Order: sequence, then structure tokens, then C-alpha cells
Amino acid sequence: MEKKYFRKFVKNLRPNFSHIYVEDDASSYPLTKIILSKFSISNIIKINHYKDIFNRRGQDFQLQKSSMNLILAKKKEPFLYPASEMVQEYNTPNTFYNTPILNCLYNCDYCFLQGMYDSGNIVIFVNEDDLMNAIDKKADDREDPSKPMVVSISYNTDILALENIIPLTERWINFAKKRHDVLIEVRTKSANFNSIKHIGSVENVILSWTLSPQYICDRYEHGTPPLKYRVKALKNAIVCGWTVRICFDPIILIDNWYELYSCFLRELFTDLDISKIKDVTLGVFRMNKDYFKRILKREVKSDLYYDDYSVENGTIVIESKQRDDALNSIEDVISEFIPKSKILTWR
Repeated sequence: MEKKYFRKFVKNLRPNFSHIYVEDDASSYPLTKIILSKFSISNIIKINHYKDIFNRRGQDFQLQKSSMNLILAKKKEPFLYPASEMVQEYNTPNTFYNTPILNCLYNCDYCFLQGMYDSGNIVIFVNEDDLMNAIDKKADDREDPSKPMVVSISYNTDILALENIIPLTERWINFAKKRHDVLIEVRTKSANFNSIKHIGSVENVILSWTLSPQYICDRYEHGTPPLKYRVKALKNAIVCGWTVRICFDPIILIDNWYELYSCFLRELFTDLDISKIKDVTLGVFRMNKDYFKRILKREVKSDLYYDDYSVENGTIVIESKQRDDALNSIEDVISEFIPKSKILTWR
């Protein structure tokens, strides 16, 4: 019965993409042909530039999220960006992110993408070779040659969630096989590990699962798989020999948050092979001030946007003492199972 429910859940997450916009410069790429072959009944519309659709004024992000369309485009430079201060490793040498996809299949209340973009549609850049070549070039000229280059490929999306219809994760894993001095991170909330299971583990690819208590999933992480399916995927990845990271980020400080998270964490870690976990990342809800304001102007309904926050260096965040107390408390719980040296915390 559970397998039948899961298959139905995954099927319901698979978008129809009634309209697919194809940029003129993107039409001849192999990835374009693969994607179009999977949506034979979609209306295909040729466009000059993806921003003509994606950046139009007057769009309704949330309305579009309920019926997303797809835009296939050719990425122009820059192909690689320095790590954002919003992530735990931003001050580590050789750390970057890129954007194979803009926007996400899911619709989490706390996601900065709804403030970053006017459109809820998904953009896929089909010239992946250009993005990979940029990594090759930077890796050969690293700031610190003694350490690997770290690249997140899913900072502006959930690339694994789309793998059944757009095989980008597999292509990036195959790229990583050729560059042992490059560490690729795939961050996800999906339960879609089976779509890449056949590849076999790759030492310099980190599969990073974002996990939250089921109550938080239900309240703030719309469209995402239930917690138990994410944990099942994570366990499967560990058994198959993958390097696995767990992300508790953002921790949402609702009423009774400590009881909710401490119970969740103890139950989770009691059920995992802790020795196989690379590390854990922690952080509270935070967002670029301008993105936060843009979301508020849309009269967002989520209670997350009506709490008391401070502004620190252009970031909306829980004030420092409350934040530190909360993160210290969570670190104490996690350190019952995992050494503190493996806990990476955004403060």
C-alpha cells in the first residue's frame, strides 16, 4: 500500500508543462531535443530570449507555481558565481555555485526564489557544456590549489527532483567523474534517489538532503515528499556508498520548536548509520532584505513573513541572541550523535 501511495505521489509531482518556450539559441542542443521528446503534447513556442518571458512585469509567482511552464534557454556568462554568504561554506576557498536551472518544482514558504524572480516558471539552460567548461577553467586556477573546488549545482533549484524528466543530475555526476579535484554538491528535498542509483557512487559528489520535522514539511514545504520518503532515499544512498550530507536549514522557530526538533533529530539519528554521514549543516530562516520585501508586497499568507526580525548586512534574520541560543541548543542535540567538528552552522 505504501509503495502504491509513493508512486501516486511521484506521478502527481510530475508537471505537465502545457507550454514550453524555446529560445532560438537553444533549439539545436541535445538536451532540448531530449526534453521536447518527453512532452509531445505540450505547446512549443519559439522565443528570442528567455527573459522576454521570465522577466515580464506583472506576473503572479504563486499563480504560475500552480501550473508551471518550461523555458529552454542558452546560458550566457557568467557561468559560475562565488558562494553566497547565505550558505555555510561561503568563506571556504574555491567554493562556488552555478545555475543549470532557475526555479524549483517545489514551493516552500521560506524559499528566496519567490523574492528573487517575478516568474514561477522553470528555466533550463541547455548548454551544460559551457557551465562545465567554466568549472574546468576555474579548477585549473584555484585560489587554494591544495584544496578541491566545491560547486553547488542546485542552489537555485532542486535538480534531483526533476531528474525523471530532465536527466541533468546524471550528466553532472558524469562530469565529476572526470574532475577529481572538483567536489559537486547536489542539495535536494526530493525522494528521487532511484533515478540516479544505477550510476554507482562517485566519491567527489555530495548528495545533501534537507530534512525537517513532518509538521514543518506540511506547514511550510509545499509539494515536497513526506519526511519518511526523503529519509528512505537518504538511507538508500548511504547503503549504495554515496557521500551524504544532512541539512537542517532553515530551522523554523515556531512555538514549541525545541520539543519538535529535538524529538525529530533524536528519532532520525537513532535510525541512521551515523558513521556514514559526511557532515550536517544548520541555519535559521534568513533572506536577502530586498527579496523579503518583494514577497511581503504580494501579501504573502505565510506567518513566516510577519515575525520579528532584525536586519544584518542586508539580511533579514532572527536577532542574534535568539538565533545563537537556538542554534546552540540544536547543536547540543546533534552532538549527542555526531562530533561537533562535523556540524557546519550559519550564524
